[in-house]
Amino acid sequence: MEFTIFTEPQEGFSYDDQLAFALAAERTGFDAFFRSDHYMRMAPGSAMPGPTDAWTTLAGLARETSTIRLGTLVSSATHRHPAILAIQAAQVDVMSGGRVEFGLGTGWFEKEHVALGIPFPSRRFGPFEEQLEIITGLWQTPVGETFSFTGEHYTLVDAPGLPKPVQERMPVVIGGGGAKRTPALAARFATEFNIGFVAEDVIAGKFAGVRAACERIGRDPATLKLSVALPTLAGTDERELERRAANTGTTLANARDGVKLVGTPQEIAEKVERLRALGAERVHFQLLDLRDVEHVEFIGAEVLPLLR
Repeated sequence: MEFTIFTEPQEGFSYDDQLAFALAAERTGFDAFFRSDHYMRMAPGSAMPGPTDAWTTLAGLARETSTIRLGTLVSSATHRHPAILAIQAAQVDVMSGGRVEFGLGTGWFEKEHVALGIPFPSRRFGPFEEQLEIITGLWQTPVGETFSFTGEHYTLVDAPGLPKPVQERMPVVIGGGGAKRTPALAARFATEFNIGFVAEDVIAGKFAGVRAACERIGRDPATLKLSVALPTLAGTDERELERRAANTGTTLANARDGVKLVGTPQEIAEKVERLRALGAERVHFQLLDLRDVEHVEFIGAEVLPLLR
């Protein structure tokens, strides 16, 4: 089973905050560092110091880390033209020596689109599907050949399909709670299907749905990694948990909702074991306070040994 740190830097954190987190995650044995792809804060509070771009950040981290994998959970298909995004992700993969994991979603946060003048289509699955076809098609085009595509939303003519990622197949993460289209796209394009922020019975149903989608197109479901992303608060005792909850703008009572990963190392390990029994092969620990590097170190030192 794999374990990652997943962050939301738009909530008020700098590149240096993310670097400290990523280095701590690498040092303490996590498999990957993921970040969201948003340009505006969602929770109340100061917008300072302002947003950091996901792929610019990952490019920096690619040069300042050594072994940890780096990815987006997930990039918004509304934010970038797919051909440009394919170049960006492939370049960061080269910069990291082949450690990138490419997460892509439809995009959903309309407010940031309106604020920044980014078009926000009412129907987003069409562009999303075309982006997946284009990006993976560009990466898979043999060197010396070109890639062309004609769709409803995008047209490419004789694109060289360069640069190439270091990895022969870039990992592609697709997630979401849709009942039909999301599982179908994950079955076609993804190496990892992710479901986040829901109860265990819902997770079980979503995993069953994406397995069935794989079977419908003749794909072995075992070739698709299943993962869960959950907000996480870990501590040695109630006092420490209360402090960490307060630093994320909530209370410990609200955090203990039966969905999140909250508690002592043993409590968290017990929930992770239930997720493993449902079929989860990777858990993304969502940590919301990027100034609390000790949180990463605590989970690495006290929780991961119970899970490995």
